[in-house]
Amino acid sequence: MGTINLTVDGVQIEVDQGTTVLEAADKAGIYIPTLCHHPDLPPFGACRMCIVEIEKMRGFPTSCTTPATEGMAVSTNTSQLQELRQDILWLMLSEYPKRDDSEWTDCELKKVLDWVGLKDELPPYVSTGKPVRKDDPLIERDANLCILCGRCARICQEVRGVGAIGFINRGKETLITTPDLASLKEAECKFCGACVEVCPSDALIDKRLKGDETAEELEDAIVPCTGACPAGIDVPRYI
Repeated sequence: MGTINLTVDGVQIEVDQGTTVLEAADKAGIYIPTLCHHPDLPPFGACRMCIVEIEKMRGFPTSCTTPATEGMAVSTNTSQLQELRQDILWLMLSEYPKRDDSEWTDCELKKVLDWVGLKDELPPYVSTGKPVRKDDPLIERDANLCILCGRCARICQEVRGVGAIGFINRGKETLITTPDLASLKEAECKFCGACVEVCPSDALIDKRLKGDETAEELEDAIVPCTGACPAGIDVPRYI
């Protein structure tokens, strides 16, 4: 495999052929915000937070899905890009419950918000009544905190090969949940923790991190995964 040279924000970078623009920027230490992208998953391009400007290319391509090419000149942080990202993030957070900094944890979504910012104040939060599931072992699921990035469903289906969770419904009724709204255990979840690990918005939480007494009672039932986890995540599994 050969190499190519491109410029990202004026920085000359040499990368292997087949490298994406996002990967090239990351190699040079240039931050591009992402929410649906994860290194253990194939490029998706759904959240559009990683849009960039590329010389002689129309529009605003997603850097996670765009292959780097020889001589390409990329801009990642122009005023127009930031404004577009702010619009995307505003829509994403318009129905998100957390409004005050004290309500946030150090999740990936908060890091993106701190970097991108919002140009307009968010509307008052009105509950949509989405389900909060606390009846499962080890994992708490709050659909009100879900930004539909798809990471959890994709790592469950494409990497772990289980398919315990996925998208249901359409439009504003879209949820990521189990088939027929079953419990995770009924959906044959392996409780490997991969979905929790990749969630950027706190929609999926390991109960043990919250000091949940029910989860503590399950500690004796947890055994390590056998073999290497295909998600590259060293977490226990509930059996």
